[in-house]
Amino acid sequence: MSERKIKIGITQGDTNGIGYEVIMKALNCDEMLQLCTPIIYGSPKVLSYHRKAIDMQQFGASMTRNADNARDGVVNLIDVMNGEEVKIELGEPSKAAGHAAFAALEAAVTDLKAGRIDALVTAPINKDNIQSDKFNFTGHTEYLQARCQGDGNALMILFDEHVRVALVTTHLPISQVSQAITLDTILTRLRTFDASLRRDFGIERPRIAVLALNPHAGENGLLGNEEKDIIVPAIGQAYDESIMCFGPYSADSFFALEQYRHFDGVLAMYHDQGLAPFKTIARGTGVNFTAGLPIVRTSPDHGTGYDITGTNTADATSMRHAIYAAIDICRNRAAYDEATANPLGKLYEARGKDNVVLDLTKDENDE
Repeated sequence: MSERKIKIGITQGDTNGIGYEVIMKALNCDEMLQLCTPIIYGSPKVLSYHRKAIDMQQFGASMTRNADNARDGVVNLIDVMNGEEVKIELGEPSKAAGHAAFAALEAAVTDLKAGRIDALVTAPINKDNIQSDKFNFTGHTEYLQARCQGDGNALMILFDEHVRVALVTTHLPISQVSQAITLDTILTRLRTFDASLRRDFGIERPRIAVLALNPHAGENGLLGNEEKDIIVPAIGQAYDESIMCFGPYSADSFFALEQYRHFDGVLAMYHDQGLAPFKTIARGTGVNFTAGLPIVRTSPDHGTGYDITGTNTADATSMRHAIYAAIDICRNRAAYDEATANPLGKLYEARGKDNVVLDLTKDENDE
């Protein structure tokens, strides 16, 4: 990766939302083109429509048939719709917009798995209208888990310069959260989180805070038994594996007292427990990262923004940070893998008579 610029694939997301606006604003600077080679997976007609709607006529994209032919120094665009018309209804959810969002996602992930791009940045989708026979998932994280799992376990991490928050459960109804909190699940998340903090974020000995599920950490069983029966044993087992994790902490006081500043990461039990305080802290600068997989994927921490689509008021800060983060994580992984590879090889060679190297894998009775 050091011999060329990092190729960042960017999906168009929901075509009726603010995806194109934040993509164009984030890429509309020379500094970004110096850091990476961006490739938008989308539609030239849809891009042109949004460009006109927000009066960004100066923004240009170079058409390319595939990621292998993407040029440095320009914004590249792959037409995933193959000329197919996409009906645009700004600010309105539609199946056409969901179909276009999936086409971009599927094409980009195919290239990502094939190594034609180095990382993926996804613009927001509508989790309802993207549903189809080909996409039956509750979000990007779950889709990527199925498509790119390898030996990993997808973990959602939201982060900014102040805090990193990972989730035990993600897009799950609140009524199902408690039954999904198991010792094995928490332990798996802690292992993945610890590994990601080391490899993706360059932290040598990460410290992880684990939040409680129940108010006041269960009050010793008065308000719930998950802490003493599940969460505490999981923390203890992880600690025995040399994962520096602590807790469980009551979520309300943990964020109110800014205890997160003493840790490299925070493991929350469910979506809103972690993301409500995170987004309050990040204030539009946060990044969503899918850890635990062999691929790199980030996204802005906001949704489709239907209510402001086409008004030229969408803030591209989170999208810009998502692209920067994808670049940083690619570099961190390369540096970590190089540093942890065995550079010494064989420390010695067993030699016998006449200084001949012996084959110690061969049984003396073989002959």
